[in-house]
Amino acid sequence: MNKRFPDGFLWGGAVAANQCEGAWLTDGKKPNITDVMVGINTKEPGLVWNPGTQKWEMKLDPEKVYLSHEGIDFYHRYKEDLALMKGMGFNAFRTSIAWGRIYPSGDEEEPNEAGLKFYDDLFDEMRKDGMEPVITLSHYETPLHLLTEYGGWSDKRLITFWKRYVTTVFNRYKGKVRYWLTFNEVNNMYRRPVVSAGLLNIHPEHTDKPLEMTDEQVWQGYVNILAANAWTVKLGHEIDPDCQIGCMLSSSSVATYPYNCDPENVLGAYQLQRISNFYFGDPFCTGIIPGYVKRIWREAGISPVLSEEELQMIKTYTVDFFSLSYYRSGTYSKETENAYDTGGIKGKPNPYLAKTSPEPWSWPVDPVGLRYTLNVLSDRYHKPILIVENGIGLDEHPDEEGKIHDEFRVEYIRDHLIQVREAIEDGCDVFGYLYWGPIDIVSAGTGEMKKRYGFVYVDRHNDGTGTLERSLKDSYDWFRNVIRTQGEEL
Repeated sequence: MNKRFPDGFLWGGAVAANQCEGAWLTDGKKPNITDVMVGINTKEPGLVWNPGTQKWEMKLDPEKVYLSHEGIDFYHRYKEDLALMKGMGFNAFRTSIAWGRIYPSGDEEEPNEAGLKFYDDLFDEMRKDGMEPVITLSHYETPLHLLTEYGGWSDKRLITFWKRYVTTVFNRYKGKVRYWLTFNEVNNMYRRPVVSAGLLNIHPEHTDKPLEMTDEQVWQGYVNILAANAWTVKLGHEIDPDCQIGCMLSSSSVATYPYNCDPENVLGAYQLQRISNFYFGDPFCTGIIPGYVKRIWREAGISPVLSEEELQMIKTYTVDFFSLSYYRSGTYSKETENAYDTGGIKGKPNPYLAKTSPEPWSWPVDPVGLRYTLNVLSDRYHKPILIVENGIGLDEHPDEEGKIHDEFRVEYIRDHLIQVREAIEDGCDVFGYLYWGPIDIVSAGTGEMKKRYGFVYVDRHNDGTGTLERSLKDSYDWFRNVIRTQGEEL
C-alpha cells in the first residue's frame, strides 16, 4: 500500500467565524444567532418577547459569560494565527464568513463594505501564506434579525436574502476562493433547529411566550434550504466557473451501528442514518428528495410549499463535492433512547471500542468508523470528499514549564489518518483533511474555552480571563512532520 497521501492533497485546519473572530459588534456587524447563546446546546437563548412591539428582542443574561463575543480575537490577530498555520505547512485553511458582517441585519439592499474588506484582507493573507481558502457561507451565523423578524428559514423570503448575500461574496471573492461550503452541519436541523437551520424555536419553559416550531414550519425550512443550496450552486458556477461548491454535513451519525443483529436494530440504525444525514445528502448530491421524507410528510399531513421551478433547481444544481465532520461513532438499540452531543449519536456504549477520550467528555474513539463513513458516502454519492472536521477536545493546562504534552491528540489523529489512507486505497476520492480546530477556540456546543482542540494553545479561560497569548503544544511539531512527509511517517 502507498503510505503517502496523493499529490495535491489538502492539509490544513478548520475554524468558524463565530467561534474565533470575536469583534461581534465591530465595523458594522450586528448580532447573529449564536451571539445570544452560551453554546448551541443551550435551551435558553438570550431573547425576550416584547409585548409592546410584538417582537423578539435580544436580552443577554448579565450573569453569563458570552466567550464568543471576543472569541480568541482572530479578527485582529489573524495574521499572527495564519503564520502559525503556515508554520505547520498548511496548504488549506477553512473558516466561515459571518453573514452579519456583509449584511448586518440580513435583509439590507446594500452590503457593508467594512465586512467585505475584512474578508478580502483575510483571504489575501491566506493566499500569501500558501493556503487555499475553504470558506463556509453559513456556519451557525444567520443574522439574528432574520430569526426575530421572519422566523428564520421557514420564511421563503430568506431565499431572496440568501441569494443576494451569496451573489455579493461570489462576485467579490472570485479568483480568491475556489472551495465554498454552503450550510454547515445543516442536517442537525432535526435536533438543533435554531443554529443548524436558522429556525426560531424557543423552549417553552424559558419564556413567557413559548414559540415552538411546528413540524410544518420545520419541513418548510428544510425545502427552503434545499432550494437555497441549489441557487448557490447555480450562482457560484455562473459567476466563477472555476469554483467548487460542496455541502457540509455532520457525518458521525453515518457510523451508527446496530447494537446487535436483531433485525429491528439493523433497520433502526439505517433509518437513523437516513434521517440524521442522508435526508440532506440525497437532495444535495443527487437532486432527489427521498421517499422516506415524503412518507414523513404524508403521515403527518404536511405539505411544504415547493414550486416546480424550485424542484427542478434542486434536481439540476447538485453540489460538486461532499464535505463532512466526523468525531465518533454510535450505536442504535431499540431498547435505548438515542442521546446526542456535538460529536454525534451516543446510544449504548460500544463494547468493541477500547478507547475513550478523557473526562469530562469521554467520546468513544473509533478511527475505523471514519473509513466506514467515507466508504458509505463514496458509494452512495460518487462525489469527491473533503474532510473538514475531525479532532478531539481535551481539558488541557500548561505544566510548570508552560508546555502541553498532548499525546492523546497525536494518537487520535494518527489512528484516524491511517484509516483515511485506507479509504483512499478502497477507492474513495478523498482530497483533503482539515483538522478541527488547529488553534484553541470557543466550543460550539458548550460555549467554553475549556474544551481545547488546538495544536496551538490560547491563554483564555471559561470566566473570560487570560492574556490571549498563543503557545505551541507537542502536537504542533508532530502534525507538521505528517504534512512534510505527506503522511508517510504515520
